[in-house]
Amino acid sequence: MATRKVRSRSRRAPLRAAPQQARSLQTRERLLDVAGELLGEVGIESITTNLICARAGMTPPALYRYFKDKYAILEALGRRLMERQNAALFEWLESNLDNMSAPSGDQVEKILQATADVTASEPGAVWTLRALRAVPQLAHIRIESHRLVTDRLTEAFAPMFPQLSRPVLWRRVRISIELGFAIDEMLTEEDRIKRNDLLREAARVMRWSLIDPEDAKATPKRRSR
Repeated sequence: MATRKVRSRSRRAPLRAAPQQARSLQTRERLLDVAGELLGEVGIESITTNLICARAGMTPPALYRYFKDKYAILEALGRRLMERQNAALFEWLESNLDNMSAPSGDQVEKILQATADVTASEPGAVWTLRALRAVPQLAHIRIESHRLVTDRLTEAFAPMFPQLSRPVLWRRVRISIELGFAIDEMLTEEDRIKRNDLLREAARVMRWSLIDPEDAKATPKRRSR
C-alpha cells in the first residue's frame, strides 16, 4: 500500500519542500509572482525556467532549490490561487452561515465576487486558471480544491435542504463550483456582458440548481445555531 502511494506521487511534478525561513519564503513568493506575470505574457507552452530566472534575476541552480521544473512552478501557482480563493469563500461562509436560511442570489453573487477579486489580485491568475484546466499534470489541483470546497458547502447547506439527499446535494454543489471556475475566466474574456450582469446571472443559475421547485414542496429550513 505504501509503495503505491509513493509511485502515485512521483508521476506528478513534485514540489520542493516549502521553505520555512522568512527570506526563503519571500524568494519563493517572488518566483511565483514572476512566473505568473510571464505566464500572462508568453503563455503556458512558452514559459520556461530560464525565462523566469532572467526576469527574477536569479540563476537556474537557485531556482531549482525551490522548484523541480516549470510544471512544479505552475502547480505551486495553481495551489496558491486555489488556496486564496478558498480562504475568501470560507471566510464569507463563516460570517454568513448562522443567518442564512438558504443562499440568496445576492449572497451567491458575493461569493463569486470574492473569488473574482482574488483572481484579479494575483499576477497572471487567468492564465493560471487556464493551465489548471488545460494541462493534464495540473488537473488534480483543480479537482482536489473543488472537491474540498464542495465538501464544506455540502456540509453547510445540508440542514437547509432536507429534501435533497446528500449525494444529490453534493453533485449539484460540485457542478456549481465548476461553473464558478468557468465564470472566473469568462470575466476577463467576454466583453459583451457587463461584469456585474455576468456575476448576477451566474449567481441565479447556481442558486436555482439548489432551489429547484420540482425537488419537493418543503421550504428550506433555517440553520439552527
